[in-house]
Amino acid sequence: MRYLPMLALLLAAPAPNAAIAQQKQTEAPNPERLKADVEKLVSFGTRHTLSSPDHPTRGIGASRKWAAEELDRIGAKCGDCIKVARIGRTFTGPRAPNGVEVVNVLGFQRGEDPRRVVIVQGHIDNRVSDVMDSTSDAPGANDDASGVALVIEAARILSKQKHKATIVYAVLSGEEQGLWGGTLLAETAKERGWTVTAVLNNDIVGNTLGQNGVRVADRVRVFSEGIRASEALEDGIRRRGDGGEDDGPSRALAKAIDKVAGDMRQTDSGALDVFVVRRPDRFGRGGDHEPFLRLGYPAVRFSVGAENWDQQHQNLRTEQGRVYGDTVDKMDFPYLARVTAINIATIRRLANAPAAPASVTLDGALSMDVKVKWSEVPGARSYNVYWRRNDVQDWQEVRGVAGRTETLLKDKVVDDHFVGVSAVAADGSESIVTFGTRAAPPPR
Repeated sequence: MRYLPMLALLLAAPAPNAAIAQQKQTEAPNPERLKADVEKLVSFGTRHTLSSPDHPTRGIGASRKWAAEELDRIGAKCGDCIKVARIGRTFTGPRAPNGVEVVNVLGFQRGEDPRRVVIVQGHIDNRVSDVMDSTSDAPGANDDASGVALVIEAARILSKQKHKATIVYAVLSGEEQGLWGGTLLAETAKERGWTVTAVLNNDIVGNTLGQNGVRVADRVRVFSEGIRASEALEDGIRRRGDGGEDDGPSRALAKAIDKVAGDMRQTDSGALDVFVVRRPDRFGRGGDHEPFLRLGYPAVRFSVGAENWDQQHQNLRTEQGRVYGDTVDKMDFPYLARVTAINIATIRRLANAPAAPASVTLDGALSMDVKVKWSEVPGARSYNVYWRRNDVQDWQEVRGVAGRTETLLKDKVVDDHFVGVSAVAADGSESIVTFGTRAAPPPR
């Protein structure tokens, strides 16, 4: 079953109260508040996708109801700037052979451009050792109450400000049974015609002590694809020919997050480093951002710098002195607050920036110069043209351009340089960078 008509109403809803929306927001994420939210989610006993959807205090239904009520309360405090909706669909698969209705809870903070969205998400469902065990106690503190708490905390803080893009605070179900909540939301975005600027998937973002006993508290991993999973073979070959394997939209998003974190460290020595991992997810594993990648949307996964697998997908037990289970006491809430801060700063930048240029083309074969052209972006006050030598991964130089959509890079041989362009708002908020390619050949 779907609940799509409500989404259309939400995206057409009046803008939030301007007096509240224009407040300058400098609030930092609160570790104690994050801990309280994780403890509340753990209190539902289990949040397994196949657990009761109707029990008032235990199971997936009760936990989803709580998440919706939290987003409602946050929205009420900002003059109803966040509207809550649910979308659902029945999925059937090896981990739900009799079928199960997967329901996502969504909070919409409508922006000036209601159809351009930035999505921040975590999955509320969890599991123990047996993926079909829907009755045993499953705290799921780090996997993934941490991500849900982050989403709610982001809503608390970002709701105090007005944004150009719509922010979607997404609490997903069905991840452990088959990435079904992510699939449902990605397909909904496609069906409703949303322009998805970014998807920030937060999954296992709250611990610092790794499996080997080493604490890693200074960084968070951000996983991203290079060449787009959605590209046809011909497009992928063309991208490789242009050298764009490290500059697809999701990789550009990861690099933008890295830059945001770098800027934060200029004023906060405790801010985390972003470890840009150049693969879509952990080795041989997956998450709820991947359905978005399949449909061509920029999407990344945040995850801790060091995982502890004894605290993931485990029945609560102690064997030979070894403690298993995903419990609150194994988490580091000041660290979770710092991961939340990077999410918030990234959302604020991208939700207040124009969209990225739809295309950037280069002309410079057999020349010492590169002519760069890009598509005009509504709402852009200026553009940043980036370039780097093609033996490095990060942009080295930048030129601001206003009043036009082309520029000439003198003495920059295109064979030796990569080029990209971002769009910049009046307040300096900047889109992700669109990688420059050859102009598409005319149809034959």
